[in-house]
Amino acid sequence: MLNGNSITRERIAAMEPRIRPFVRHTPVLRVDMADFGRPPLAVDLKLECLQHSGSFKARGAFTNLLEWPVPKAGVVAASGGNHGAAVAYAAMRLGHKATIFVPEVSPPAKLERIRAYGAELVVGGARYAEALVASEDFAEKSGALQIHAFNQEET
Repeated sequence: MLNGNSITRERIAAMEPRIRPFVRHTPVLRVDMADFGRPPLAVDLKLECLQHSGSFKARGAFTNLLEWPVPKAGVVAASGGNHGAAVAYAAMRLGHKATIFVPEVSPPAKLERIRAYGAELVVGGARYAEALVASEDFAEKSGALQIHAFNQEET
């Protein structure tokens, strides 16, 4: 869990070579906000939508799976979509089982992406908080490695 002071530029730089073979180098696009009817301002957009699994979350998923020993029970996560897809994708690439708990309100397209990566998909409640509790119960009972969507340094 986050303690507020151990995520450093050095730790991130040290992990980059380990995840490099598994993530895409995504482009940066510079846009002028004036093109959108706003005051002129140059903005750089990192196109992480082109990343494996469709978001920047793949970086954190691979970091977790490469940083922690993955038990035979595999990995488990709770997600409304992007984190679950990223964990499912990373687990598939690294040969691990993934179980993803989602809330009932998850977008169907996100659920299909998670399934497409071979994860077991479990509806764990009406909202994210319930899916998280269900995933934590599953991790405790099965021994699977829990990968939190945001409250974990490696993510």
